[in-house]
Amino acid sequence: MPNPLPAQPPLRWDIFCRVIDNHGDAGVCWRLCFDLASRGQHVRLWIDDPSPLTWMAPQSAPGVAVHRWDCDFHLSDAVPGDVWIEAFGCELPDAFVAARQATPVWLNLEYLSAEPYVERMHRLPSPVMRGPGAGLTKWFFYPGFTERTGGLLREPDLMARRQGFDATRWLTSHGLPTDGRRITLFCYEPASLPKVMAQADAHWLVTPGRPARAVERIAQKAGQVHPLPWLTQYDFDHLLWASDFNAVRGEDSLVRALWAGQPFVWHIYPQDDDAHHAKLDAFLDWMDAPESMRAFHRHWNGIDTRDAGWPGWATVDGWRDCVLAARARLLAQPDLTEQLQRFVLEKR
Repeated sequence: MPNPLPAQPPLRWDIFCRVIDNHGDAGVCWRLCFDLASRGQHVRLWIDDPSPLTWMAPQSAPGVAVHRWDCDFHLSDAVPGDVWIEAFGCELPDAFVAARQATPVWLNLEYLSAEPYVERMHRLPSPVMRGPGAGLTKWFFYPGFTERTGGLLREPDLMARRQGFDATRWLTSHGLPTDGRRITLFCYEPASLPKVMAQADAHWLVTPGRPARAVERIAQKAGQVHPLPWLTQYDFDHLLWASDFNAVRGEDSLVRALWAGQPFVWHIYPQDDDAHHAKLDAFLDWMDAPESMRAFHRHWNGIDTRDAGWPGWATVDGWRDCVLAARARLLAQPDLTEQLQRFVLEKR
């Protein structure tokens, strides 16, 4: 295990986020801000649409200040901090860069992938050649699943909370069923959804937004459907922990499904050039997924359109060992926030 981080005064972190769609960008950035602040850092989140935080994190967090990032950016009397993070390649405002009073550690926090290029690109420099930041250096920082990447977001107390979780109590407090099987549905609009819902004997816990609309379009809903309200990030974790199977999408919920340790299917964000196919295959390779799990992922993501449906609970339950083995590998690695802090100390 790595040595503890050396004692030092807290740093000032500026994290910039643009909400593209589906709230995943905001979700990742808020978890990072919260985790940094819980470790004693001072964090400002600059976000162009802070509205998702009203239900993701209604209690806010000590040590995190949220600022709206408008097109007409004004720093006012604030001073740029010690660490700058542009999440997912968003460009920092020129006015912010120009106002610096010292040389920052400037990071581009990239998208999550298990593809081989991540290990090659992680921690590489990118000199800034023009604009008010000319002469500075950005650094690529890639989350990932292996020891040669930046790791995944994982709060220090996460697994202790997971171990002590009482699913029956949580479900009852939210008016959700405690009998039978439960499937969390957090997806886009998979073409196979009607068939899978008809075949899987389960309570469907349906998240709002696109999943709820996808279910509404199914004329005959099989099983029992339980529409959910918007959940805080804590309660979204609890939902995954309390379900027997989790259909998740994007990046943040994939990581939380891994920590949940329950069987899952990942609905990867579709791209016009089908680049997501290779990304999905790379992830399943890293998982060492059995063929049944790979086949259902291909079906759920519309990659293989042959007539296939729900693989059955016996098969799904068999995936749990694969998920738990993957989680164990991840738990043996430093988490993303710790690795970010170590990298920053190295470059300051």
